Amino acid sequence: MTRSTLCLSLAAALLLGAQAATAQAPSPTRPAVAVAALATAPAPAAVPARPSRLQLRSDITLSRDLVSFGDLIAGLGLEAAQTPAFRAPALGETGTIQVARIVEAARGAGIITSAAELEGAGQAQVVVTRAARRVMASDIEEAVKTGLQERYGVDARAFALTIDGGAPTIAVEPELTGEAVVSDLAYDARTRRLQARVTVPGSMALRLKPVRIAGQLVETVEVIVPRRAIARGETLGKADVVVERRPRDGQATDLIGDPRVAIDKVATRALMAGAPLRAGDLRREEIVAKGDLVTLVYESRGLTITMRGRAGEAGAMGDVVSVTNPQSKRVLHGTVSGPGRISIQASASGRVASAP
Repeated sequence: MTRSTLCLSLAAALLLGAQAATAQAPSPTRPAVAVAALATAPAPAAVPARPSRLQLRSDITLSRDLVSFGDLIAGLGLEAAQTPAFRAPALGETGTIQVARIVEAARGAGIITSAAELEGAGQAQVVVTRAARRVMASDIEEAVKTGLQERYGVDARAFALTIDGGAPTIAVEPELTGEAVVSDLAYDARTRRLQARVTVPGSMALRLKPVRIAGQLVETVEVIVPRRAIARGETLGKADVVVERRPRDGQATDLIGDPRVAIDKVATRALMAGAPLRAGDLRREEIVAKGDLVTLVYESRGLTITMRGRAGEAGAMGDVVSVTNPQSKRVLHGTVSGPGRISIQASASGRVASAP
């Protein structure tokens, strides 16, 4: 190889080396940055699973005066669930909230972004019931009678309370267990008129909205009433009747007041539940029917004689009925002493009465 050729080759090698170095050297433009970004880029993150849709409830019952989003929508986080949404109905009342209003309120509070996130958003409304304890008319009457006894010494057990316009509807907080009481009680012994305020200890509802009543005590009488409807001919048992007190005025004079009079008696007509029983509504149960063949029993000084006879009339236990001796055709009178049994006692002179 000649000297000129060697010099040319060396110059070419130096030129190529300089170009390679220039290609590897960083330039003030993007290539170096792009490389750095690729070198330091993290691995692709896992795509989070799509959360399940929130469930919109169809009806709720609560004891608070505010409805939170957690009451309406199941599956919310703690903070979102505790966020107030609407006012609840009054104690003991039921109301509805349109679903469109719930969606609008939830979007405004940043809880959801669209109705598509709610399962059940297609329903029209959510029913909301405010739990409460009801104060019944009997509770009010008992409170008034207790107040009269304590403040006026009036024993009102034989009286009933009639409230002007009927007993008011009173609802208090469901957690309260105390008895109803009356305050500001005023009573006129001559007319038996009274006025009072009804409350339950601890009730904020009755403190904010007091309930006042006016009424009168009326004299009552104990009556026996059926617990259920009784068919004609049906025998009443102990569980079929109950003693109640009813106002004396306007009641019939032949009402039954002793349950023993009604038990084991037969209804002479169809009886309605709750209607006071009258003497003519019941009769004793007949255990001997007219025309029945019965056993006649004669008893006298340790001697007992039995024979067959035919009852001339129906009778209940203890009734005196006529009986015919089929052989002699004589008519006797005896006392019904059991089913199909007529007892004939001996006369005072010791002879068998009406012996055939």
